Amino acid sequence: MYQALYRKWRPATLDDVVSQPHITTTLRNQISSGKTAHAYLFTGSRGTGKTTCARIFAKAINCLSPKDGSPCMECEICKRFDSETLSDIVEIDAASNTGVDDMREIRESTAYTPEVCRYKVYIIDEVHMLSVSAFNALLKILEEPPEYVKFILATTEIHKVPVTIVSRCQRFDFRRILPEDIKSRLLYIADNEDFTLDGEAAELIAKLADGGMRDALSLLDQCIAYSRDVTVDTVSAAAGIAGRDHLFRLLECFAERDAVTAINIIGELYEASKDMQRLVDELISQMRNVMLARSVKSNDAFVCLPDEIAIIRKIADKLDIGRILEMLDILQQCSERLPRVAAKRVEIEMCVVRLCSSEQRQGNVPAAADSAEIASLRGRIAALENMVKSISSGAVPKPKKAEPLVPQDHPPIPEPKVDISKLRPEDFKPLGEWNDILAELSQRDAATAGFLADSNAFVYENVMLLVVDNDFFLKMFKETKCAQTLSQILTERFGKAFVIRARSAKNADPSNSEDPVSKLLERAKSSDVAVDIKQ
Repeated sequence: MYQALYRKWRPATLDDVVSQPHITTTLRNQISSGKTAHAYLFTGSRGTGKTTCARIFAKAINCLSPKDGSPCMECEICKRFDSETLSDIVEIDAASNTGVDDMREIRESTAYTPEVCRYKVYIIDEVHMLSVSAFNALLKILEEPPEYVKFILATTEIHKVPVTIVSRCQRFDFRRILPEDIKSRLLYIADNEDFTLDGEAAELIAKLADGGMRDALSLLDQCIAYSRDVTVDTVSAAAGIAGRDHLFRLLECFAERDAVTAINIIGELYEASKDMQRLVDELISQMRNVMLARSVKSNDAFVCLPDEIAIIRKIADKLDIGRILEMLDILQQCSERLPRVAAKRVEIEMCVVRLCSSEQRQGNVPAAADSAEIASLRGRIAALENMVKSISSGAVPKPKKAEPLVPQDHPPIPEPKVDISKLRPEDFKPLGEWNDILAELSQRDAATAGFLADSNAFVYENVMLLVVDNDFFLKMFKETKCAQTLSQILTERFGKAFVIRARSAKNADPSNSEDPVSKLLERAKSSDVAVDIKQ
């Protein structure tokens, strides 16, 4: 029976594990010295070797004659493990065993000693899928298991694992496998199988795998089914991706703003059943290369085939960095929307039109508006520079330091005299601009604006009655100068100074049929706890 490549070529020893030397070295040393922990947590993206390392570790600590921390592969334990007849090493898929009862069964089974092995090992894959109650059931036995029990937890989403679980485990973070390591592994497998794989095809598979060895081997398996002679064209056809020529033709259209040709190319790819989501992802990858080509001289950071670099740099020469960044942003937005829309062809065609008509922007402001605003700012700066030069040369007399500059259309206003005792409640009207005043105050004095949250203001000529919802604000008015900014804003807005009386809202009785302002004003006239704020 045919066996998938990722199963057939799964590493059997720690030496076979690719791109994880920081983990394999530590585990090998622990096994060799006999100083292994009771619980491990393996985390990382898919296909990086978490479950594989867990199996090798479980087999090695039970091996009858381990070699340098790796299983011998010849003893009875190793053979029974490979044939899946070893009951002391238990693999559990937490995605399908999420309940508290499943964890209770594990906890109860730990009371029994191993049948043939030295250790009973529980490998719990996708542990983040457990329910809260299941984690709680696992917690106690994970903290203090019997000396013959070990746990290995594996997850791709470490943020979903409770910290109480993480703190009881030795954590190992698996890195994405480097493309060159994936390529080397694929070529090694091809040399030992009955198919051929050229270097460029292996490099393309490694790039599409996005750091996952299992994804790379699964894609290689798919390519073998398409053709026993695996080339770049085989990979493109088997994976349903756009060929390199189509990608670079599209990038050329974007650079030259040729929307018609770009849409025709999209139509050809759509009719050929190419995956639109993968197409956008490939365009993002290539646009990243264009961005790097525009920003750095080295080719080390590029994720592409060697013969693509010259094409990418040629396209980069036609674009400035601002437009490249905007194009990447448009492609990212399209990639996020595509899974949620039914008409994927329309979505990607809209994206193409935006890419071909895009102009460099600041935020969401059109480039034309940016130019006008920049021109205005430059004019104002030039006027200020001319004023400074005129003052420095003596053409314009310098103002005296003791005399502050006052706008000519707002002469100083004398302090108003108000007899509060003669005011009536019906004289006061709600200040309609109060919310705008608070918004402006928050820009200048956030603390004072915070105290005035949920407050109300009533005015009559030069008198303001301020009803506050925070008693502490009254104390602040008395003991600090926090109201000066408020007075300044009122003067700037209305062109006159105000006498402000601040009262607490709790002094008003909402259930009383009498107008609350009447009560507040009556109490304000007594001046027992009211506060005057004057300029």
